[in-house]
Amino acid sequence: MTFKQAAVLAPVSFFLGILFICFNVDHKLLWGELTETVIADGFSFYTTFFNSPPAIKALLHGMIGVGVLGLVGKLHKWDDSAMFFDGSSLGVYVFAIAVYTAVICPTLKTVAIPLEEDTYSDRIEAVRVLAAANVIIMICLGLILTLQAGQVYAKRLEVQTIEVENKALDKEKKEQ
Repeated sequence: MTFKQAAVLAPVSFFLGILFICFNVDHKLLWGELTETVIADGFSFYTTFFNSPPAIKALLHGMIGVGVLGLVGKLHKWDDSAMFFDGSSLGVYVFAIAVYTAVICPTLKTVAIPLEEDTYSDRIEAVRVLAAANVIIMICLGLILTLQAGQVYAKRLEVQTIEVENKALDKEKKEQ
């Protein structure tokens, strides 16, 4: 594994770990029965998450940057593998960042610091939208891992094919 690939896999795995922790609350909000306890757990969890120290938020945003730099660095090679696997991964990663900035940040603020015009039902809807956005990002990150694994598989298959062809050429030369 190269440094660039590690710069992609580390942030993706890091965020998947964070989102799996959030999934403990999210699955109850999305697919379970909505009781007052579930709603209170969601509000409490995401309010704690929103009020985390700035160092934690800086770490999260720094890891986003590491992932982007890793994918751009891998894409810089500009061969077929980079264009397909790394280009697709970068597109999916940018989509996940867009979901984070357009959906998660505003809804997290609505859950943690509601405005006067935000009703209780608005906050419930916001926490459910937040949970759905987390699931969408988890799917995106899983897709990135799958694309990166596919790239490694394709490279190994290409190396094996070249070795078989070289052995066949060597055998032909020896027979002549």
